[in-house]
Amino acid sequence: MFHAVCRFLSLMTVLAGLTACGGVMSSVTGGLSDGLAKGILNQDDTQLVADGVPTYLLMVDGFLANDPDNASVLLAGAKLYSAYGGTFVKDAARGKAMTEKAFTYALKGSCIREKLLCDVKEVPFPVFETRLKDFDKGELPAIYTLATTWTGWIQTHSADWNAVADIAKVKALLVWADGVNPAYDNGSISLYLGALATILPPAMGGKPDEGKAYFEKAISISDGHNLMAKTLYAERYARMVFDRALHDRLLKEVVAAEPKVEGLTLMNVLAQQKAKELLESADSYF
Repeated sequence: MFHAVCRFLSLMTVLAGLTACGGVMSSVTGGLSDGLAKGILNQDDTQLVADGVPTYLLMVDGFLANDPDNASVLLAGAKLYSAYGGTFVKDAARGKAMTEKAFTYALKGSCIREKLLCDVKEVPFPVFETRLKDFDKGELPAIYTLATTWTGWIQTHSADWNAVADIAKVKALLVWADGVNPAYDNGSISLYLGALATILPPAMGGKPDEGKAYFEKAISISDGHNLMAKTLYAERYARMVFDRALHDRLLKEVVAAEPKVEGLTLMNVLAQQKAKELLESADSYF
């Protein structure tokens, strides 16, 4: 179940990664890459994007070969490797290697930007928790990237309970980010928090009511334009509590919606694809 949630969320992360990468390259190529990133965000051909991402991976590695301590490039690379390895790579060993590389980039990049994160993997959770109040709010993008990339790394290391235990730190980072700017990345912080709250059933510690609140918050932040919010709300909450009426209503709204929204088109097309799959399997689930 954890694998399925993370794979779907990483589809969203790739969009932010492409934008960040475009911003990095803009210093080299002027406005061309910014326009390219926008074009990708507004692309409705998901396979075209999947085929094109490896080019960005090679470009990031090329930049880092010449400038290994460039935090902006490290963080852009972290997003891209995490999203591509967790979403488009079918070979488990290769995907694991990519998310490992992504997490390494994220740890280094976020450490450069926020020194309190340099030992984030090793420091005990109580100590880590006390540091949150001292994080630089201006480094929200770096800290959010670390949290989302860490999620992808946990996905491919889910057989290791020490890795799974890191979910507590990931959630703490996301809660901090939500407190700084809940609207960041089109409300995707709330989507991650909603998914984390509903990974487990209530009997095992899951918090469906908390998840519901986060999904509704994400929908509100985007004025309903982020269709991924409704799709995850149906999959993660409505199915958990066996609310067929809510499940079908949300997914039918997603399928019927106009996906072409500036900056959200690719994400919305992916959400519609998933919504159709969920509707087709509804009779066998409920």
